[in-house]
Amino acid sequence: MRQRLSSEPDRYRGRRRVPTPPRSRYAIAVTAAFAGAGVVAIGAASNFPDQKQVDAQALQGVGQVQSVNDEIAKREADTAAASRSDSRGASSKTKVSADQAAADVWLLPLEEFDFTSPYGTRWGKLHAGIDLSAPQGLPYKAIHAGKVTKAGYYGGYGYMITIEDAQGNEVIYGHSRRLLVKAGDVVKAGQVIGQVGNTGASYGTHLHLEIHVNGNPIDPIPFLRDHGVDIKLKVESVYAGMAAAS
Repeated sequence: MRQRLSSEPDRYRGRRRVPTPPRSRYAIAVTAAFAGAGVVAIGAASNFPDQKQVDAQALQGVGQVQSVNDEIAKREADTAAASRSDSRGASSKTKVSADQAAADVWLLPLEEFDFTSPYGTRWGKLHAGIDLSAPQGLPYKAIHAGKVTKAGYYGGYGYMITIEDAQGNEVIYGHSRRLLVKAGDVVKAGQVIGQVGNTGASYGTHLHLEIHVNGNPIDPIPFLRDHGVDIKLKVESVYAGMAAAS
């Protein structure tokens, strides 16, 4: 080993050498640091509630919301079911067979006419029906189904037809030129039963239409309107087409 001369500069003069810690001490320090961080993390985590511990009030609130939602869904289902039931009931009620329509329908007696005289007192006497002016010989039809109880010449009515329906109501057609049915015949609404004329106590070619309920004459205008027929507006029942087709 070479001996250092006194004249050589001392590079280490005035310096203090720091001893290097052994590797074992360094490993211990790093391990301690990581361990400390773990302790901090565990301490912070201890501030959060345990997931197994559930707030009773919160759980109750969730249950109430779920109950309300279930009730709403149940009501909506019941409403939909009732709606479907009503729809089925309405459709079944509106279905009418051709035979039933023919039995229940009320119609206008003429294809063309002018309303000329109302029900009421006229010349000091009761005019017990209405007059519909129409051309001589124009066919007229039964306004309702029923049985012919009278067909012939009856004084001031001239040639007349009386038809009684299943409810006991009577419809009288007067002043006819010609009758196309006889007593005992059963007719349908819309069936041609005679021709317009000017027979009996008549002052012009027209059809006299008279309706009796419980044996007494009534005003045909409101009666027919209640049965879907408007004489003044010349509107027939909604089942007129079905009755004509049957």
